[in-house]
Amino acid sequence: MGKMEQTNHQKENSAVTRREKDFVGSVMVLGSGIAGMQSALDLANSGYYVYLVERSSAIGGLMSQLDKTFPTNDCAM
Repeated sequence: MGKMEQTNHQKENSAVTRREKDFVGSVMVLGSGIAGMQSALDLANSGYYVYLVERSSAIGGLMSQLDKTFPTNDCAM
């Protein structure tokens, strides 16, 4: 057995350590439409730092351009 090989016990311990570790990181969500904003909220609630990136100066995607929404015909603004 070489120096680089791990025993089964070492492999199990490293797997347990990875599972028990609190996974906190950051993610980038591209697009701030309905799906992008919902994804950003879900990821933030899961413990991630979220960077929401939009190429235009306003958020909301195509939804912000609509006057009425289906099926209730409510105002989208």
